[in-house]
Amino acid sequence: MKRLKTSKRTTFLVISALFLLLFSLVILVSCGGDDEEEDTSSTLVLNVYNWGEYISDGSLDSYDTNKEFEKYYYETFGRKVKVNYTTYATNEDMYAKLKGGAGSYDIVVPSDYMIEKMIREDMLLPIDTTKIENYENISEDFLDPVYDPIDPAHPDQVFSVPYTYGVVGIIYNNTMVDPEDVAEESWGLLWNEKYRGKILQFNNPRDGFATAMYYKNIDVNSDKEEDWDRALELMKQQKPLVQSYVSDEIFNKMISGSAAIGVYYAGDYITMYDKNDALRFYYPTEGTNIFVDAMCIPKSSKNPELAQEYINFMLSEEAAVANAIYIGYASPNKLVKENEDYIDEMSYDPEEYENEEDWVDVIGILYGDTEQLKANYDYDPAFRDYSSPELEQYVFGLWEELKTENATEPWVHITAALIVLALGGGFGYSFYLRKKRSHDYRMRDKERAAQKKATAAQNSGGMKPGE
Repeated sequence: MKRLKTSKRTTFLVISALFLLLFSLVILVSCGGDDEEEDTSSTLVLNVYNWGEYISDGSLDSYDTNKEFEKYYYETFGRKVKVNYTTYATNEDMYAKLKGGAGSYDIVVPSDYMIEKMIREDMLLPIDTTKIENYENISEDFLDPVYDPIDPAHPDQVFSVPYTYGVVGIIYNNTMVDPEDVAEESWGLLWNEKYRGKILQFNNPRDGFATAMYYKNIDVNSDKEEDWDRALELMKQQKPLVQSYVSDEIFNKMISGSAAIGVYYAGDYITMYDKNDALRFYYPTEGTNIFVDAMCIPKSSKNPELAQEYINFMLSEEAAVANAIYIGYASPNKLVKENEDYIDEMSYDPEEYENEEDWVDVIGILYGDTEQLKANYDYDPAFRDYSSPELEQYVFGLWEELKTENATEPWVHITAALIVLALGGGFGYSFYLRKKRSHDYRMRDKERAAQKKATAAQNSGGMKPGE
C-alpha cells in the first residue's frame, strides 16, 4: 500500500510539473505574440505603384532601391519601414484603380498628361519641396512644367517630381530599309508603300494618332473633332501597310527581323539595339513626343510624409543613377548625366565593333537637343490631357473604328497567332514591358567590362584573362 501511495504522489507531482510547464509556455507564447504584434504595428508601410520594370530591383547584383530605402530610413529615423511595391502596365490602368478606390497607394508614377488629369480631378496631394532636400538635383528644364505649373501663391508646392523622361522615334533595320528612304528622317517612312507588311504601329490611340498628327502638322492636343478625323483618315491610309499594332511585342519583332520599321521610345531602342546591331533610330524632323514620368502622392496615401522622404531618397545620386542605368531612359536628375559610372555604363566603345557604322551614341540619343525637335512643329509636342471627357470618348471611338475596319475573321487571328507562337519559340520569346531594360543587356555589359579589365591587365603584364 505504501508503494502504491508513493506512485500516486509521484504521478501527481509529474502531472503538476507538466501543467506548470505547459502554462509557462502558453504565457511565453502569448507574450511573444504581443511583442510580434507590437513590432509589426511599429513598422511603417509604404505602398508604391509604378510601371513594370521601372526601378532597379537588385537583380543581377544591381542596386536594390526599395531595400536600400528601408535601410536608409531605419538608420536615419530609427523606425522600420516596409515598401510594398506593385506595378501597372498603362497610365489608364493606374488611373482606373485609383479612381475606383480599389487600392490605397502612397506613391504613383504617371506620365505628364495623366498628371494633369489627376490634378484637375483633385486626386493628388501637394508636395512640399522645402522638405525634399534633393529636389535641387532636378534640372531646371523640368521645373514648372505645363502639366503641373507652379502656383505663385504656393511656389514651394508641386504635385509631381520628375523621375524619367524620353522621346518617341522611329526604329528601322538598316539591312531591310533603303538608305534613301531614311535620309529625310521623316514620319513618312511609316507610310511608305515599299514596306507594306513590315511596319509596326503603336497599339494605343494617343501615341498612334500622334504619329499622323506630327507628320502632317496637326495639333496633338487639338480640341477640334475635325483634326482627329484627319488623323483617322491618315491612319486608315496607313493600315494596309501595317503588319500589326504593337506594344511590348515590338521588341521581339524588331530584334528577330520579322519587321523592318517600328515606332517606339528611345530608351527601349537601346535594349533592342543591343540584341540586333542592325537596328537604327532617328527622331522625325517634323516633331515628336517628349514625355515625362513623375512621382506623385495620391490623396489615398496613408503615409504622405513617408512618401515625401521616399521621393527625396529617389533623387539622391546613388539611387537616381542606379535607376537610370536599370531603366535605360533619360533622367531629369542633373547628377545622373554627370556621373562617371553612369556615363561608362551607358556608353558603347566603337572599338568593340568590326564596323564603325554599327556603333551608336547612346548618350546622344537619350539626351539629344529636345528644342530642335520642336523647330518644325507649330504646336506643343508634349501630350496634354484631353480638353473634355466628351473629346476623349470621341477619340477612343475613332480608334475603335480604325481597328475594326475590315477586321479579319476571329479564326484567322487565332491561326495567325498560333503560327507566330510557333515561330517565336525558336527565338526564345520573352515579354518586355514599356519601361524595361533587358537583363541580358546588363549582364553583357558586366561581362564586357570584366573582359576589358582582364585584357588591360594582360597587356600591362598583370594577370591573364581567366586567372
